[in-house]
Amino acid sequence: MFTGLVEGQGKVSGIVPEGDAVRLDISVPAGIRNGLGIGDSVCISGCCLTVIELIGETASFQAGTETLSKTNLGRLADGHPVNLERSLPVDGRLGGHFVQGHVDGVGEVVSVDRDGDWVTMWFKVPVELARLMVPKGSVTVDGISLTVVDVKHDRFSVALIPHTLEVTTLGIRTEGEVVNIETDILGKYVEKLLASRS
Repeated sequence: MFTGLVEGQGKVSGIVPEGDAVRLDISVPAGIRNGLGIGDSVCISGCCLTVIELIGETASFQAGTETLSKTNLGRLADGHPVNLERSLPVDGRLGGHFVQGHVDGVGEVVSVDRDGDWVTMWFKVPVELARLMVPKGSVTVDGISLTVVDVKHDRFSVALIPHTLEVTTLGIRTEGEVVNIETDILGKYVEKLLASRS
């Protein structure tokens, strides 16, 4: 379980094909690396992956076919930045919202509107994901807990403060780029309950 409050950014330092899967080597900042162990869960741009090896400043992970088909991890290349968050400790503070690290699908950046230091960003998503979103509700984009501003049939918008733009990869996202989307788990349960009653 995560909160969607990104702790820092890492950089892809290696991608090794392993059959239909890949091994991701990521250079991890010291503040996140301290206390990290084999078997720990780390949210990598919204995807919960398990640490399989630690050598120096590099943490290694494996992404299987399901993860690669549902996320943007298969599009990563050496040097690409990724958002990082360690799993939430039992006594931790929940500053964002409950994020599972189970990406529902990908979205596309369709507009980046700047207003001084702030940015309003619109994302196009599958209709079935947009249906689970509400204005002022929570959504996770590339592992970042954000508040939905507006929702249309197949898209939604968020308002990004300067801090978010500075410490996450959303600060460098441009139109046409693909991002990982996880909708709020509460919306999924409500939809399931209503579907079972009808």
